[in-house]
Amino acid sequence: MTPQAELVVDLDVYRQNLDVLRRLAPGAQQMAVVKANGYGHGMVPMARAARDAGAEWLGVATAEEALALRSAGDSGPVLCWLAAPGAPFAELIDQDIEVTASSAEQLEEILAAAPRRPRVQLKVDTGLSRNGARFGPDWTALVHAAARAQALGRVAVTGVWSHFACADEPGNPATDEQEKVFRSAVDELSAAGVDPGTRHLCNSAGVLTQPSAHLDLVRVGIASYGIAPDAAVPVPGVRPVLTARARLAHVKDVEAGARVSYGYRWQAEHATRLGLVPVGYGEGIHRTASNRAEVGFAGGRLPVRGTICMDQFVVELGDVPAQRGDIVTLFGPGDDGEPSVEDWAVAAGTIGYEIVTRLAGRWARTYRGER
Repeated sequence: MTPQAELVVDLDVYRQNLDVLRRLAPGAQQMAVVKANGYGHGMVPMARAARDAGAEWLGVATAEEALALRSAGDSGPVLCWLAAPGAPFAELIDQDIEVTASSAEQLEEILAAAPRRPRVQLKVDTGLSRNGARFGPDWTALVHAAARAQALGRVAVTGVWSHFACADEPGNPATDEQEKVFRSAVDELSAAGVDPGTRHLCNSAGVLTQPSAHLDLVRVGIASYGIAPDAAVPVPGVRPVLTARARLAHVKDVEAGARVSYGYRWQAEHATRLGLVPVGYGEGIHRTASNRAEVGFAGGRLPVRGTICMDQFVVELGDVPAQRGDIVTLFGPGDDGEPSVEDWAVAAGTIGYEIVTRLAGRWARTYRGER
């Protein structure tokens, strides 16, 4: 049976995107970031496709994500980086997952939990002011703690890394400043007798806008899924991996003056025809796109009319022929004129990242190009 609502993920396109991004940073290893359920695309299928494409590393945020990769059979290098106190460091280390220490305190927690010598990467905060040891006294404390632990044979420091704040804003001086701070942090680590190992700083935007920071490894996330980090940072050669589509559940004619959906936020100016799309914010469709977004249909686009609901929303067909069961495309690669993820992001007042990572609920998922 044809699904009522379907996410179609093209794994061949994903592999091709990774190849394009590798050619933009040919001297660096590649980490395919598959956190947040593979940016809404499905973590395990994307991870397998990334390995097929030659990605040396997989990157995830949480311990649970890293362990799920191991449970699914992945045995290659994996880095996770976001852990509150009490994280299952013993299990992570036992599964040969590399973990991140963002403070001297966290490093000690990792060491205390470790069943054997852990492989740890150190994160320095170079200006984003999120995770990581702030460059200065906090970083120095982490460096000294790592040097002491290394001298005692308690840790293998395998990398040092940080994250850009403004790499999606070409020419922003903050990016050069962060790279400068990062290089100083690496020098401090080396001066303490600790080999920095794998140095990495670039996210998707950084790969495009800051080639001097490609270093040993680049972390490719949003761009690998065919979505630009920002309108100012297009990614030549990549294509959207995901198509979201649904079958019309109902078609009806309405008279002039008919009011549509909760709050009557849209009213027909003339007699027209409406179609009911059976997905809503229960599937992660942004309610803020009400009356602003469009869907693709029959080589053109149809406007969303009225408030997007939990399970459904309405589009105006006008005089376009349609019947129940016909497929509308919310977003995709644009080959048939349908909107992009970025188009929906503009309509919803957000960014492409949020459009795809919020996809949940009752979608069927179809993967093309599985090997």
